[in-house]
Amino acid sequence: MKVFGIGDLHLSVSGQKPMDVFGPEWAGHAEKLELNWRAVVGAHDLVLLCGDLSWAMRLNEARPDLDFVDGLPGVKYFIQGNHDYWFSSPGRVRAALGESMHLIRFDAAVHKGVGICGVRGWLWPGSPDYKPEEDGRHWKRAVERLRLSLNALRALEWDVAVSMFHFPPRGAADETELSAMIRDAGVRHCIYGHLHGPDAARAFEGEAGGMLYRCVSADRVNFTPVLLFERPG
Repeated sequence: MKVFGIGDLHLSVSGQKPMDVFGPEWAGHAEKLELNWRAVVGAHDLVLLCGDLSWAMRLNEARPDLDFVDGLPGVKYFIQGNHDYWFSSPGRVRAALGESMHLIRFDAAVHKGVGICGVRGWLWPGSPDYKPEEDGRHWKRAVERLRLSLNALRALEWDVAVSMFHFPPRGAADETELSAMIRDAGVRHCIYGHLHGPDAARAFEGEAGGMLYRCVSADRVNFTPVLLFERPG
């Protein structure tokens, strides 16, 4: 089994929100995504999605985008991103998902020995654009929600674990409370999205504290799920 990661699909298969206004690389990106996805992901592989799946504003409007992802090969687990405005209650979202899609929401899961956890996250204190009066409460909420996810992960049996974030959990020189928490929990792989265009230049990738970090925003990885590692079976 291969384990992949990708984020920020920003789908609008209805055509109501074309993405090429954000750059020529986004022109026809859903078609590119499907072609590239099918070229690398098999039916029994695992794909982890770091949020911002759909531009829809309501859950019923997001159904075509969710169905599009469900129809692609592999088993998928995803978290909410900051632009997933369609997200309602976890119960309603789970009821709307196809058989191949699973939500991680302040909890954790195991798929064939792979532990899966994570939260949306937020701008960390000291990061670019962080404003204490605006972002402080969101950061504290992210810490508490990750604590819930990691507590759920610790109650499960797994061989290797991956943590998904939407916002970057750290910078090149900045370990944060979030990155320290997943490190201390024994998580080996961390993937995140959110950064696009020039902002992606500040993405931290590589090893730190025994963990491997990778930014998997769709436009950064040529709309192709990134192979994180392989597992037997």
